[in-house]
Amino acid sequence: MSDASRVVRAPEDKRFRRSQVRPAARRRRAHLARALALARWLLALGVVAAVVGTTARWVGTSPALRVQRLTVRGNHRLASDEAMRLVAGMRGQHILAVDLDEWRTRLFRSPWVADANLRRVLPSTVEITIAERDPMAIGRQRGRLYLIDVEGGVIDDYGPAYADLDLPVVDGLGPDSAPEGSAAAADLLAALGAETDLLERLSQVNVANPRDVVVMLDGDGAQLHLGDRDYVPRIRSYLELAPALRERVPEIDYVDLRFEHRVFVRPLGGTGAQAMNLPVAPPGGE
Repeated sequence: MSDASRVVRAPEDKRFRRSQVRPAARRRRAHLARALALARWLLALGVVAAVVGTTARWVGTSPALRVQRLTVRGNHRLASDEAMRLVAGMRGQHILAVDLDEWRTRLFRSPWVADANLRRVLPSTVEITIAERDPMAIGRQRGRLYLIDVEGGVIDDYGPAYADLDLPVVDGLGPDSAPEGSAAAADLLAALGAETDLLERLSQVNVANPRDVVVMLDGDGAQLHLGDRDYVPRIRSYLELAPALRERVPEIDYVDLRFEHRVFVRPLGGTGAQAMNLPVAPPGGE
């Protein structure tokens, strides 16, 4: 063979070998994979949205989530029927949308309600818990009798429905003494609130002069002038001094306890008071 016909082949350099997979095809497959992933994600999102939308429509329209039942507890003097009447308009409202604060405010239209709490109980019940005001005395003004609480506020007219209440009567709460008279009555009732034995013995109170509250105790006809403070120690001082006072004055009209080391006692039917050097209340008051 001649040199001219001889073919010379150079060794193949692998560094310059073309890939068997074309770049365009590889990109198409990557785009397709991303598109499929996006489609799956959008499909899942659509399913979730559909479920949420269906649930929201059901929650918003389902009769099962309408207020159907109201329960009341904690009330003793306030009739359950009266409490129900105040919140009757709540029935039929959506339990998740009903404004409980608004209906709580409506309960305060009853003077018996001191506080109220409303709670949702799914699917269709609202529980109402009431704290009532405690009647502490019977106010008397121009022939009208009414219950008052520890702050001197009016609760309700006193009548046969409250005949079981054994409460002291408070006079002097007329317009001429308000608000000072009501404040004096409130101070006295608050002071005696923790003194059960004294509160149970309290029979009558007169706050016509708020700077000199006068009280009478059960089984004792003497009027006790207490001033405007130190109510508890002054009443207790009188109870300790009463036997000695009655030895000197068997029938007492009033006893003035406003002074620390001296009491003034006026006999029933007398025209003047006798001064007695006896301790009344310890320094510093209650």
